[in-house]
Order: sequence, then C-alpha cells, then structure tokens
Amino acid sequence: MAAKKKAKKTEAKEEKQIEVLQPEINIGLVGHVDHGKTTLVKSISGKWTDTHSEEMKRGITIRLGYADSSVYKCPKCSEEPYCPTPKCPKCGEEAVFQRMISFVDAPGHESLMATMLSGATIMDGALLLIAANEKCPQPQTREHLMALEIMGIDKIVIVQNKVDVVSNEQTMKNYREIKEFIKGTKLENAPIIPVSAQHNINIGYLLEAIQEKIPTPERDLTKEPMMFVARSFDINKPGIKPADIMGGVLGGAIVQGKLNAGDTIEIRPGRVLEEANKKVHRPLRTDIVSIMTGGHKVEEAVPGGSIGVLTNLDPSIVKSDSLTGSVVGLPDKLPPVWYEFKLKTKLLERVVGTEKGEAVEPIKMGEILMLNVNSAATVGIVNQLGKDMVKCKLTLPVCADANARVTISRRIENRYRLIGVGMIVEE
Repeated sequence: MAAKKKAKKTEAKEEKQIEVLQPEINIGLVGHVDHGKTTLVKSISGKWTDTHSEEMKRGITIRLGYADSSVYKCPKCSEEPYCPTPKCPKCGEEAVFQRMISFVDAPGHESLMATMLSGATIMDGALLLIAANEKCPQPQTREHLMALEIMGIDKIVIVQNKVDVVSNEQTMKNYREIKEFIKGTKLENAPIIPVSAQHNINIGYLLEAIQEKIPTPERDLTKEPMMFVARSFDINKPGIKPADIMGGVLGGAIVQGKLNAGDTIEIRPGRVLEEANKKVHRPLRTDIVSIMTGGHKVEEAVPGGSIGVLTNLDPSIVKSDSLTGSVVGLPDKLPPVWYEFKLKTKLLERVVGTEKGEAVEPIKMGEILMLNVNSAATVGIVNQLGKDMVKCKLTLPVCADANARVTISRRIENRYRLIGVGMIVEE
C-alpha cells in the first residue's frame, strides 16, 4: 500500500514537472515547396503539421503548422549525443533534457508567401531546407532567404535534405551550389547539415547544430503582454450540445510579457462591423479560460513557443482564421490600429523569387502592394509618394507600433513578389 502511494506521488511529481515545461523558442522551417519541411518536423517531433483538408489532399502546407519537440542529450555518447527522445536511440541510456522547441512550419509555395512572411514575425531562428535532388537555389529558396534577412532573423541552420535519394557525387555538387548561393550573405558561415527526414538520418547532428547556433533569446517578462495571432479557430464538433459549446481559440506566440489564465484581454483590430454604410473594426474584449502550450494546460504563458488561448468568444467570430493577424494584450495597453500609414522604405535592387531577377522599379502612385506587419497581411493602396517614403491606405487595418517593420511585395507575373521593407512612421 505504501509502495503504491509512493508510486502515485512520483507520478504526480513527474506530471507536474511536465506541465510546467513550455517551449522556450520558436524555430521556423522555410524553403522551396516540397523540400521536406513538414516531413522534417514529423521526424523530430512525431507530429504531422499538415492537418487542413486541402493540405492533406495537395501534399503541401497552406497554413502555418506547429509542433513542439523536446531536445535531449545523452551523457554517454560523444558522437551525435542529441536526440528528440528521453532515451538515447543509439545506446539506450537515459538522456538529459535540454529544452523544448516549438517548430513553425511555413508554406513554401510561391502563392503562399504572405503566410510565410506572417509566420516569420514569431520566429527566433530558422531552418532553411534545401533539397539535395534539385538545383540550388530554387526561386522560393532565394525568396525565403531574403525574407529572413529582411525580418532580421540571422540565427539560421541550413538543412540539406533528401540525401538518401541522390548519389554522394550529387550530394557534394548540391553542397557546392549551396555554398555558392550563400556566399556574401549573412549565412556564409552557417552550418549545413545533410539529413534524410524520411529515414531519420543525421537528426542528432541537426539538433546539435540547433542547440549551438540558435540559442534562446533573453525575455523581458516585465513588459506589457503582447501576443501575435497566427491562427484562430472553432474547436467544437458538429452536433455538440449547446451546454457543451466551448469558446473560440486563438493560436500564436507571445512576443513580450506574459499572459495568465483568467486575464481579461483585448484583441485588435478586432471584429468587422458595418456602421453608416462603412466597414469598421471594433476591438474585442474577453477572458482567457485556459492556455495550452507544449501540449499541456498551463496557468501562465511567456514568450517562446506557440500557444493556444481558449476564450469566451463566440466560436463563429474566430472560425476559419478570421482573427489571424490580430494582436492580443491587456485592455487599453495595445499599440494603435492603423487604417493607413506612412512607411519609410528601403527597396531591394532585384525582384526576389523570379527566374530573371528583374530590377526593382520605384513604387508608383495608386499601386497596390501586399504588406506584412507582425502576423498580419494586408493590401495597401499608395496615395502619397516621397523620397524613400510611401503612404498607403489599407484594405484591412493592422495593429502595430510605430517603427514596426513592414515587408513590401508587388504583383509580378501573377504573384506577389518581395521587393523591399518599410518602417511605420508617425506623422
């Protein structure tokens, strides 16, 4: 009887230790379509992030996917000591927990670049995937690298995937192409790890590179909490009884401060309403019912890792990612909502993502641009021009601080292509 009680206490203690573990860092997976990002996430975390019906059907990532994974280090193995499991797969020794990582799986398809740019705002570092069986660089490989540089993400590990489907000669040829591609960039000295995500080859070496190259940033928990919403959805299943209906869920990442279960929160820009024959956004207020992070319910959430916030909001308000791009914080403590803003701009010399790499032409009056700020994507219509400055009227308002970074894309060859970056300027 005493032994059973002791065992139960031990189990309860272990369960409590698991519950307080939260992912402490967001690492993005970016790269050209079908280079193995989602497969690599599954290889590390055991989770398949493509769960949307169209993603399953088409075999590509459409929305941002998330998966959490713990990193362990074997005290016995000197070669490839890191692994994603509590037991070392090589020697069977109990491995020592290092940290928990939240992987953000961004789409690689050119038509979904806006989703990738929105996801980049919550990334602390990134894995740039390059397939060994294709010539490097592919159009979106170049575009994603430029996006990471523009967003200020410089903690990057290059993953040379699919080495299992090519010869050693082809692997080395592809390696030389990668080295030539990153020459002269901030990635020039980035580690290049050859892996097979399909067959779990060199995953330990990849985790070692992640541990060394992408440290956990220092967090300031005293700042006013701010969360960028990357997903919003209704978790209720058809046929549920009215009494059992749960509120809407917001998914994303906290970028500063901390949120607690029970907090009253504000969501900006909020819900679309029609007033005086005009569509306007009104902030939403609700309470946090519970917080999920790292696969467990927690009382508070801090920066690092993706979280899910269960609220009291009507599920119809949040379904189908309708609040994606919003910002969450304490009432009256959030940045302003912009219906138009002035940008101090810096354009690239060449268009990113096209085969030709045409020169970037100056922005024109009346031009329609795609703009990404925080986790929001909107369209801006240029109504004022100046030297290294444009003013845009937005089709969808955004919540952002002055001086926030905005990526600028232009429609070229039926696709929005990255052409520069801007910073919101207060007038």
